[in-house]
Amino acid sequence: MTFIDSTVVNVVLPVMGEQLQASPAQLQWIVEAYLLLLTSLMLLGGSFGDRYGRRRLFVTGTMVFAAASAWCGAAPDVTQLIAARALQGAGAALLVPGSLAIISSSFGERERGAAIGAWASGTSIAAGGGPVLGGWLVEHLSWRWIFLINLPLAAVTVWIAVTRLTETGGRDRGYALDWRGACLATSGLAALVFGLVHAGSHGLGAPLSVAASATGAVLLLAFVLVERRLERRSGAGAAMMPLSLFSSRTFAGTNVLTIFLYAALSMVFFVLPFALIGRHGYSVVQASTAMLPFVLVMFVFSRWAGRLGDRRGPRLPLVAGPLIVAGGYLLMMRVASDGRYLAAVLPGVITMSMGMAISVAPLTSTVMASVDARHSGVASGINNAVSRLASLLAVAMVGVLSSGQFATALARTAAVAAVLAVIGAASSAILLRRESDRT
Repeated sequence: MTFIDSTVVNVVLPVMGEQLQASPAQLQWIVEAYLLLLTSLMLLGGSFGDRYGRRRLFVTGTMVFAAASAWCGAAPDVTQLIAARALQGAGAALLVPGSLAIISSSFGERERGAAIGAWASGTSIAAGGGPVLGGWLVEHLSWRWIFLINLPLAAVTVWIAVTRLTETGGRDRGYALDWRGACLATSGLAALVFGLVHAGSHGLGAPLSVAASATGAVLLLAFVLVERRLERRSGAGAAMMPLSLFSSRTFAGTNVLTIFLYAALSMVFFVLPFALIGRHGYSVVQASTAMLPFVLVMFVFSRWAGRLGDRRGPRLPLVAGPLIVAGGYLLMMRVASDGRYLAAVLPGVITMSMGMAISVAPLTSTVMASVDARHSGVASGINNAVSRLASLLAVAMVGVLSSGQFATALARTAAVAAVLAVIGAASSAILLRRESDRT
């Protein structure tokens, strides 16, 4: 549900904007409100799972997500839709870290890569198949059904969790919850993203853009300082984001790669439907189906990539994969002027998909293997928060790159995405090499 709702909205934004008479900034906030709460509360969700039980938080998050989905489906205007999307993000922040932490605690090191590869296959099917489902629902029913369909999915999910999952975690209750850290992270990200979204329509030099962005940066810096002080005074278990985890170059390197890889992916996924629909005359269903090869490639190759990481180590796939992704984005630059699917769109999609399939499972399994098992919930929360933060900032930056003209911004966006993927590959190569040398 959470991965579907991370991508399905992008392809129906043009329809939402027309029916709700939303401005370009409001369209961005339909995406950003979800990512904002998901990102800023993900760390707290991971900590909650370690402290109170991962299955318990998984079920609670699913129920909150379902209630918010019902609100999204019934929202009478864009303001309520944005608020409901924010509540969806809060529910997702409780259940997403738990899903990965449950897998990590249920499999040994030799099986973990393949298990996480299966998790990556499932989430990629949801993320890539969501737009296809959304396009069909929009053309045959209404955009509201992309949210209402979550209700039966949530019911099945809760039933499976209650009857099949074993409770893990629930032991780390020696510390008070880090509410101050959660408030600083949430407010800092909100101010920073508001500044970037405002800059997309009013310019980077606009006083409100500068003030909001600067306020966000200061609040996030305060968050880091508070977490460091809390960890030094009371131990890693007291902090929402234990900074000591980043002393592992493997953990730090994979999270750096996560930032660049998912920022690039989110930028292209956000802009591509606008280019296909607004510039080349695709229908909503055609535009959503254009990314279907991404689903198939991820499904077929993710488990293989996870096993490859288990056998050969993470460095090869985490350098080669992002470089292949960058090549795919360079191919996608043609789509700005050429809308033919087989000649222009498909080669870039296939190449990018192969690179992501090689990268995602080894990346995730390496993150989880680099920390102690008792911190698996926090580690999952950090890595998921980093990926969502990258997506959140990337979509905000699209507004700056395009000045709100999303349909004509694909060439610039794809070029920037390719550069980000190359930087991620270089960072991964350097940090993982240093960790290998130290070991």
